[in-house]
Amino acid sequence: MLHLSSEDWQAIALTLQLASITTILLLVLCTPLAWWLAHTQSRWRSAIGAVVALPLVLPPTVIGFYLLVLMGPHGPIGWLTQSLGIGRLPFTFAGLVVGSLVYSLPFTVQPLQRAFEALGARPLEVAATLGASPWDTFWTVVLPLCRPGFLTAAVLSFAHTVGEFGVILMLGGNIPGITRVVSVQIYDHVEAMEYPQAHTLAAIMLLFSFFVLLLLQWLQPRTAGKV
Repeated sequence: MLHLSSEDWQAIALTLQLASITTILLLVLCTPLAWWLAHTQSRWRSAIGAVVALPLVLPPTVIGFYLLVLMGPHGPIGWLTQSLGIGRLPFTFAGLVVGSLVYSLPFTVQPLQRAFEALGARPLEVAATLGASPWDTFWTVVLPLCRPGFLTAAVLSFAHTVGEFGVILMLGGNIPGITRVVSVQIYDHVEAMEYPQAHTLAAIMLLFSFFVLLLLQWLQPRTAGKV
């Protein structure tokens, strides 16, 4: 039987909301970037690819710290959002979304880039000879053939966002209903020595992670066979 409080359920709902919004935005924003990285011959390709991969090696607290500085009242992003009347992003749900976009960026870009590279130029050339526009080619050729890559990117991005902690704590703090996600809620339970509640949420995260890995294992053979 699950022993979850209303605050636990609130944290779960907020986590799922954050992961869903982040995944959708990442798929939209990262598709052209991944396409460019897969096909460009620019000398900037390696540098931009390295920037995209930075969240893989940087400690989350470092990412959170620099985002906090950039989005703070004296940072360029903070100055811009205040000038536009949006207000300050740190310690808000919108700020968490921005932080999650940066933190999970490589988990979307890299699977898409690999899928686009594996597609090759032949299907695009055939579509062009049949008179298809670039937009039609993307929807009728690229998207169906690279669907496993998109699914992998979506699953990885969603799961990685669900597991955030360092970036969330640095950028969003611990505000119930606004920035307190599951990982922070577990931390609170442990600090308060509420181990049964922490065990319950941790077990949910463990099962979720297992099923994500299982899903990725199921997708990989199909990705290899179709792209």
